[in-house]
Amino acid sequence: MIRTTLAALALLLGACATAPEVPAYAAITQHDPDFAGTFRHEFADVDGVRMHYVTGGSGSPVVLIHGWPQTWYGWWEIMPELAEHHTVYAIDLPGLGDSSGSPSGYDKATLARYVHALIADRLGLRDANVVGHDLGAAVAFQYAAQFPGDTARLGYLDLPLPGPGIDAPAYRSLSWHIAFHSQRRVPETVVGDDVREYLALFYPQVSFGGTAFGGTADRSPFTGAEIDEYARTYRRPEVLAGGFDLYRSLDRDVRDTTAAAPVSTPTLLLTAQGQLDPIRAIAAPRLTNIVRAADVPDAGHWLVEENPRFVTAELVRFLSSA
Repeated sequence: MIRTTLAALALLLGACATAPEVPAYAAITQHDPDFAGTFRHEFADVDGVRMHYVTGGSGSPVVLIHGWPQTWYGWWEIMPELAEHHTVYAIDLPGLGDSSGSPSGYDKATLARYVHALIADRLGLRDANVVGHDLGAAVAFQYAAQFPGDTARLGYLDLPLPGPGIDAPAYRSLSWHIAFHSQRRVPETVVGDDVREYLALFYPQVSFGGTAFGGTADRSPFTGAEIDEYARTYRRPEVLAGGFDLYRSLDRDVRDTTAAAPVSTPTLLLTAQGQLDPIRAIAAPRLTNIVRAADVPDAGHWLVEENPRFVTAELVRFLSSA
């Protein structure tokens, strides 16, 4: 009788047991066993903020820095191949993605110091290859400018560098969204609770064939699941505001870039198709050792999403040529 009762209790407990809940930050890749088998999510407290990053692989360190409106997940498609050659660290910038807390500023020099405190001070990596896309490229530039001895190579992806080559008023005139995002409190008020709809409308505009490139295509290189993932984090009011603060800091960014010493770190420059010459002309005075430059065929601003094979090959070749 006792044995029967215990068996029944065991069956009941087994039926009530549920699988451990997958954290929200890991849900997007939980059905990719290869990714989950290689990479893990980590958190670290850095100067008053809790920074989230995804790491895996082996070899020399590669730090991947996202722009707007993305997170670490903007690199997921090329991370497995990079991890075959390097230890990859794809970070969420302070206050963005699944990082939390309020950094002391969203100017790119300040954000670079947070990233350096994580990579060099907490993780002890003094020879990092640093790669940034969009406004993350400006953070990567500042990392190399402030910590040249800790930067082995620099990947600079598709950003006119705010600085002496283009001042803040001229920068805001480059696109409606830069001017809009630079306003105090206005973009948060307008976007409100419609974050996913706003992102879904924005992504196609700067894709290949989008209106920013003189086209009329309304095709997004992002899947619905990818847009859902970005909207998940940017729906948090503090993250939405932090993303816009990346643009509201342009005046400070111009001053900091102008004051920074030119970066002589070996640099790979990749841009959207047709944008290489204008972006190189703006960046070259501050990036004095561009060893390889290419525009990415059939890609607008979203280089990784629109031509991952080309971007991966360029990065692997560049990072292995040290």
